[in-house]
Amino acid sequence: MSDMPVIFEELATKDGHILGVATLNAPKALNALSLEMIDLLYPKLLEWQDNDKVVAVWLQGAGDKAFCAGGDIVQLYNSMVEHPGGPNPYAEKFFTDEYRLDYLIHTFNKPFILWGNGIVMGGGLGLTAGASHRVVTESSRFAMPEITIGLYPDVGGSFFLNRMPGRTGLFLGLTGANINAADALFVGLADRFVTHDKRDAVMDELRSVSWNGSAEHIVSAVLRQHERHSQDQLPESNVRKHYDLIQQLTDADDVEGVVDNITSLSTDDKWLSRTSGALAAGSPTAMHLIMRQLNYTRQMSLAEVFQAELDLSVQAAYKGEFAEGIRALLIDKDREPKWHAATLADVEDEWIDSFFQSPWEGEHPLGDLY
Repeated sequence: MSDMPVIFEELATKDGHILGVATLNAPKALNALSLEMIDLLYPKLLEWQDNDKVVAVWLQGAGDKAFCAGGDIVQLYNSMVEHPGGPNPYAEKFFTDEYRLDYLIHTFNKPFILWGNGIVMGGGLGLTAGASHRVVTESSRFAMPEITIGLYPDVGGSFFLNRMPGRTGLFLGLTGANINAADALFVGLADRFVTHDKRDAVMDELRSVSWNGSAEHIVSAVLRQHERHSQDQLPESNVRKHYDLIQQLTDADDVEGVVDNITSLSTDDKWLSRTSGALAAGSPTAMHLIMRQLNYTRQMSLAEVFQAELDLSVQAAYKGEFAEGIRALLIDKDREPKWHAATLADVEDEWIDSFFQSPWEGEHPLGDLY
């Protein structure tokens, strides 16, 4: 296989059209999204969008373990160590280019098929959320676990978490809970469940069908057929099962109340216990950021959300909490982060306010999104 970080293929269809296929090619790193990947994907997607022969785009990850386990945060960590307090040219470019790519996928004018097999986390969810046809498999595992590294669910999380049923988005954002294919379907992060062994058959059928008519309907018809033969392997949805309890746990007037409800939960359910434990170990600063960001962006357009997220993410790269979370989890691996504040009550309002100040002088880097 090629050593390029993204492999691009243009597969001919039976009637002379093209299916554009992009494969994230870093399987040993669970296809972690690097800046090089981002900057390869963006121009190619623009090219395919403008090519009338291309009828649909397919994005997948190499190997069977992961579509994309998140952004390449080790490189981000190195940049934060080199530029404490900011400015940070690498982090600014990474987040700007990543969000611009995510926005392009959300607004892509052709069917965009996302094969979300295996691990789909963080930056991988940013690539997934905006696709028009999001396929999950029996091994799909979704999560936005930024709470554990002193960040918040970005890559459009402020948009799609706010649009999940009830307050499930707040719950998943705060706990970083791991969810399966059925959960992803329930909360609106996926559209179809097809077992992974049918991937090649799906692609072969897309190449053999006639593309006369609505491309969106053609892709849906192919996926629908294979979904019918996969239903016996669809797991139970934990989020659906515990929906009423999640509503109760997140019914509080402030972040302190929500966090206390979740972390004081006594249960024998393993999934719920893991969510409670992950929240308890997370960054108190991140808890405040998540709650405020979701409230702040609730009525924003998609473009406004990405602009607001860029401001917040760049500030997070300047301030040290994010770097400390990465250090403790992935660099030194001591799992003993020295957070800015030890408890929610110790987090100063001025500290949180500073994350929401624009770091830009003059034109916003994503000001051209609309």
